[in-house]
Amino acid sequence: MSGRIRQELIYFFSGLSFYTRVPCPAWVPYSPHNLNKSRKYLPLIGLLIGVIAALIYMFCGLLMPSSVSISLSMIATVYLTGAFHEDGLADCADGFGGGWEKAQILAIMKDSRIGVYGTIILVLILGLKFILLMELQLISDQLLMLALMVGHSLSRLMSSLTMQFYDYVSELSSSKSQSVTSVKLNGREMLWSISLPILGLLSLFIFSLMVGSSIDWLLGAPYLFVIAVLAPSLIAYTLAKYYQRRIGGYTGDCLGATQQLTEIAFYIVLIIH
Repeated sequence: MSGRIRQELIYFFSGLSFYTRVPCPAWVPYSPHNLNKSRKYLPLIGLLIGVIAALIYMFCGLLMPSSVSISLSMIATVYLTGAFHEDGLADCADGFGGGWEKAQILAIMKDSRIGVYGTIILVLILGLKFILLMELQLISDQLLMLALMVGHSLSRLMSSLTMQFYDYVSELSSSKSQSVTSVKLNGREMLWSISLPILGLLSLFIFSLMVGSSIDWLLGAPYLFVIAVLAPSLIAYTLAKYYQRRIGGYTGDCLGATQQLTEIAFYIVLIIH
């Protein structure tokens, strides 16, 4: 194995162990630099999570109703990531919902307890996600599985773009996100990150033109796929500007909220007909 390939694998596995429950191989050394560089693989990590979600749905669907299969798929992704992003969404809802000043908002988000706003947003978002995935399944099983793969990848790209263009506002010395927020990626690294979800979208678009039973959905596909990119991007931009206005930048919890909300936005676009 060449030194370059080995280094890239170190970056990838460092990120995989940070963003999911997958343990880091013993030969991968820990360093803040490796974690920082791992961010370019965040969309790829999202793609892998989406693949696992799709496979669980597919295999469970051989024996169980679609509603149960989708539920188990959702549970698997939450377990695989350790509810990393859902926790951020809940903390964000509590912080921005219950706080007025920057210091108050940050203090609430750091509190490990979940409040009313966090509870409500989790119930609503998870319920909406289930309904959207059910609607996608009604169009076709293949569309649902491809949507899971692209949705998980694209939404994590949105979080990565937030990290790239905005400032982190918590105390880095005491933050678990220090190693993935302290340094910006270069242009080539960002291009690599962007390419994965774009390739996934192209695959989904080609699939929509070749396979499927819903003629109305197929005819609307070219228009929908433009929105499928723009909608999550617009929401991520709006959220980033909101974070900037309220607290002067973003926190790790803000990134989790961005991931969850842009994933939902992507699914919403796909069911438009």
